[in-house]
Amino acid sequence: MATAGRPPVPIERKRQTGTLRTDRLPNGEPLALREPTEPVEPPEGLSTKGREFFILVYDSGRWISQETDRTLVTLTAELIEEREQLRALVISNPEDYRLRSGLRELEKALTSNLSLLGFTPADRSRLGFAEIKKENKLDALFRKQAEHHARVLSQ
Repeated sequence: MATAGRPPVPIERKRQTGTLRTDRLPNGEPLALREPTEPVEPPEGLSTKGREFFILVYDSGRWISQETDRTLVTLTAELIEEREQLRALVISNPEDYRLRSGLRELEKALTSNLSLLGFTPADRSRLGFAEIKKENKLDALFRKQAEHHARVLSQ
């Protein structure tokens, strides 16, 4: 069984260590998030789950293009609908290994599509987006110590 290798190092960690190479980012810098324009209408024929996903993508995935990514978003919404239906069949027929196997294959395709759309931390990192990081207690202590030293030196 082949391994996938090491996951990419997040951009914020590369910035902290000084190893961020802007020449490897799109346009030499992290991608800018677009401001939402007008609401995007889901295509006809999607069920409630598919419509919810379609709207959620365009509300939360501000890097998603309304023009070029629409087909992949629609296909992914349809996979989500199909997963709901297949999952109901698996629950009603738990002994049918073919249904369960089909569900696992469908989930792999769904995960692949979500990855292509940038909805995993590793893929957002590859796209050049930095994740917002909360300050932990040790970081706060170092910050306070640095502020104290700066005050002492300025007096």
